[in-house]
Amino acid sequence: MIVVRSIFDVHFGRMAEAKKAALEGRGVFERLGSPAPRLLTDVTGEFYTLILESEFEDLADFERRLQRDFHDAEWQAWYRRLSGTVRSGRREIFRVVE
Repeated sequence: MIVVRSIFDVHFGRMAEAKKAALEGRGVFERLGSPAPRLLTDVTGEFYTLILESEFEDLADFERRLQRDFHDAEWQAWYRRLSGTVRSGRREIFRVVE
């Protein structure tokens, strides 16, 4: 099992818009058969941080779903809405030990 965190640095003043887009994205992921990500926002550390966190069976499962999602028109439209609120981002992938 792996945990994937897509970490977004949201533009100042656009967190409400980013959270709304991220919540709408949960439905897109579910429709595509991917796990709906948990949404996390900063309490300490970097301001205006939004994280989408999901679990996958393994890296191959994650990559397969990612490629499928990238080619879906609804996913692309959703991602344009989210990315318009984002200054930058990164991804972290962790193996679940226990």
